[in-house]
Order: sequence, then structure tokens, then C-alpha cells
Amino acid sequence: MSELLIEGGTLVDGSGAPGRPGSVAIENGRMRILEPQETSDPTGARIDASGKVVAPGFIDLHSHSGLWVLAHPLHEPKVRQGVTTEVIGVDGLSYAPLPSAADLRALVEMNSGLDGAPDMALDWESLGEYLSRFEGRVAVNIGLLVGNSALRISRLGWDDVPADAAAVADMRAMLREAMQAGALGLSSGLDYPPGSYATTDELAELTAEAARAGGFYHTHVRYPLGDRYLDPFREAIEIGRRGPGPVHLTHFYHRQTHPGGPGPLLELVHDARAAGMDVTFDTYPYEWASTRLLIQLPGWIQAGGPAQLKERLADTASRQRLRAELLERGAAYTSPAGWSDVRLGYFARPHNMRWEGRTLAAVMADRQVDAVDAICDLLLEEDLRVNQVTAGPWSETLPRFIAHPVGMIGTDSTFVGDKPSPRTYGSFPRVLGEFVRERQLLGLEEAVRKMTSAPAARLGLPDRGLLRDGFAADVVVFDPATVRSNATYDEPRRFPDGIEHVIVNGVPVVKGGQHTGALPGQVIRNR
Repeated sequence: MSELLIEGGTLVDGSGAPGRPGSVAIENGRMRILEPQETSDPTGARIDASGKVVAPGFIDLHSHSGLWVLAHPLHEPKVRQGVTTEVIGVDGLSYAPLPSAADLRALVEMNSGLDGAPDMALDWESLGEYLSRFEGRVAVNIGLLVGNSALRISRLGWDDVPADAAAVADMRAMLREAMQAGALGLSSGLDYPPGSYATTDELAELTAEAARAGGFYHTHVRYPLGDRYLDPFREAIEIGRRGPGPVHLTHFYHRQTHPGGPGPLLELVHDARAAGMDVTFDTYPYEWASTRLLIQLPGWIQAGGPAQLKERLADTASRQRLRAELLERGAAYTSPAGWSDVRLGYFARPHNMRWEGRTLAAVMADRQVDAVDAICDLLLEEDLRVNQVTAGPWSETLPRFIAHPVGMIGTDSTFVGDKPSPRTYGSFPRVLGEFVRERQLLGLEEAVRKMTSAPAARLGLPDRGLLRDGFAADVVVFDPATVRSNATYDEPRRFPDGIEHVIVNGVPVVKGGQHTGALPGQVIRNR
């Protein structure tokens, strides 16, 4: 007897094996796989999946929804792509563990241009209390990484100070406790203070602690390091070697402004794995990146937290120093188009609303100021919450990362502003529609493996990511002939086509392409 029977479809089970006919029976949140000759008498509903693919629910390895999904629990941008599990606490920016309510509020303010500042109570006092906010209250499953910024704030505050042996030991103990409470690993965001103040050795020590508890190191690398091309990723791999511990390079891709091609980047991964290291990566399948506008400014101006940052933003001498440094670095060095390629969003002040979805270059021209004054003024006026969308992966080299056998999918989804990066609404369907069906860059079964069993293995999830008897019933039903992303740079908040049904822990969350209102998400914990 089953509560839900999905029949008539092609089972693409997540392993990479060829699709085959069969049915999925769901009871008590678990699945049973039926071969064509087997039958089941459902006590509940049936889904006719004729002509459709039935696959494990997609797992997103990088999402900036650690606050957003609590305020918007239906999480439609993600579940309507087929996402059933996602990872938060990325880029070193987890909202637990933190030592005080004041530090939690400060981190939310500092990071509001990336993760948003939703109107909600920030009243948890521990990692366990924070995780409890998600259990049965959101539409998707949630896995948490512990951010190294949170560890540094807890032990060293917001300043750029070295971590001595005692401080590292304390941070290791905090991480160990968090892993015991269910965290999946350690994340770093080495463009985001105060986590960016961590040394290679400090991060290696923390990686060793995460690995000892069965976790891994998930890193937004130190992009300004050395040649800004290979050196940032060399450091990440070195951290794993010294730990030792597994390394996951998140949003790993090649930029048009890199001094070399994609080959040397991918060779770093190949060589590390050939030497016996566990190194993996994720990529998002869009050309547009997004983060907080604050990333344009160096670490020294952000030291001490948001209050001291604002003082420096208003200071004439600090602005002069910024001018000299930006002149040496180059305008918005991620794109040949400079400031005209920095689209702004998430404004709150009425007099700034006209800049929503427009570029920094437009602000500079209208106000007749340079980039430093425009950035500093906007950040001060908006309490730091301005978001940017800029050039990211180069379209000509992106397919190599999408198709690479070690690669997985992480949307790096940001939810703020009128026009976020289209990756937030369209990543998984774009892979299936454009890269699989239209361009035939990889096979359907391999694409599904990258979205399901591969990330489940990376996260250490023993009962998700495959269509198997007894596994958690996270399932997506999609039409391989019509699935596609409709999200574009100009219209990024458009839902995809072809994702027809999404089941999370045995509960239908999307039915006939529409959200059911169900909130069956669970916290995925380290085991």
C-alpha cells in the first residue's frame, strides 16, 4: 500500500545509469522502486508520469537563503526548479554559531546586500536553535555549513588580527561542537571580512577538524590573491593538503578577464585528485554573478564591523586611499565593461528607488561623482544593503565546467532586489534544457547524476540523491522535451517550464507546475 504512486515514467535514478521504465511508490516519506511488472495499490494519489522523467530531487550546493527562506518559506524560486535540498552557511557567512545577539545583528547588516535583511526575529542563541527554525517550516531540506567568519567573530571579533594557537583551538572546539549538532562542514568566503582575515594555516587547522567529524571544506576562494587566476585555487587545494581534508571549490569557473584559459584551472583539480586528494567543485550555469556591492571595497575598510565601516565610508582620507587602490586594481576587474557592468539592486530609501536595476555607471553619471563616492554614498544611504549583479562565468568556457565529471551544480542563488542574477530561478532547468537537450554537451543521465547523487555523496547523505528502496522520497518529475529556463538577465524572476511535480520527504510541494503550499522540509544533519 502506498500513499503516492508515480507511474509510467522513465526512471533516471541519479547513478548515471541509463533511464529505465518503472514506478516509484511512496509511503511514510520513503520510496520503493517498482519494476514494470510489479504493481502497488495506492491508498492515496497517483501521478501519471508517461513521457516524463522521474529523478531524485535536485541538491543545490550553494544558496544564500539562510535568512530568506525563513521569511519566505514557500521558496518558489528553488522548488519550482526541482530543488529539494540546499546548502546554506556558504561563503563563510553562517548565522550560527555566534556569541551574542549584537554580533548576529551586525553580521546580518554587514551581509544584507547578499543575503538580505528580511523583517524577522533574530532570536536564536545557538546553532541548534537556528536549525530548529527550518524543521517542518520551509519547503526544502536544509543543510548547514559553519562559516569561518562566524568562528572568527566568536573568538576574535571583527578586526584583522592573527589567530594564535589558543584562538585556533577555541575555533576548532566551536566547529567540533557544531558538527556534533549536525553541521555538514566548514565554509569560507575569503572576500568577506572578517573571515577573509584568516591565514592558510588557520583554515587548514579548521579543515582538519571538519574532516575529523566527517565533513569537508567548502570555499569561496581568496580571489585577489597573487595572479587572481590560479593562485586563489592553489591556496584552497593547499589548505586541504595541509589539513588534511576534502576540498570543494564553490562557484568554480573561468572569467573572460582571466590571463589564461580554463584548462589550467581544471588541471589544478585533476592534479590534486591524481595525487590522492578529495577535490570537487560546483558551477552555476549562467554568465551573471551576484553579491553585495561591499565586495568592491578592500578588507581594511571593513575591519571592526559595520559601525566602523560606516565611519570610514564617510571619511575623506579613507576615500582618498580607496581611490588609489581602485586605480591600481582597475574598475570592476571581473568584467571588461567596468562600472557599466555593475547592476545595482535592493534599495530601500525612496530617493534611491530609481536606481533599482540600473548600473553603477549610471549613478556616477547622474550624480557627477567617481566610483568611490558613488559606492560609499550608496552604502551609507542604504545601511550597506546594496546588491550587485556583474559578469561571472564566460559563456564560451562555461560548458567545460558544466560537463566536467567532477563538477556539480550550485546556484549561488541570491534573492534580493528586483533583478537578481537569473541563476536564482533557472539554473537546473537551464542545464537540462540548453546544455543537455539543445546543445548535447552531456547526457541526461550524467546531468541528473551531477544534480543528485554526486552532491549527496559530497555532503555525506546516505539516503538521498538516488531512486532507491528505503531512501527519503525527494523526487522530481520533469518533461525532458520541454524543460527549460525562462530566466534572463533582463527578466530574471521568471519560473521555468517543464518541472511538473516536486516531492519533498514524500509530500507534494509542486503539483502540475504550481506550489501546493506544503512545508515538509527537514534539516539534513551530519551523521
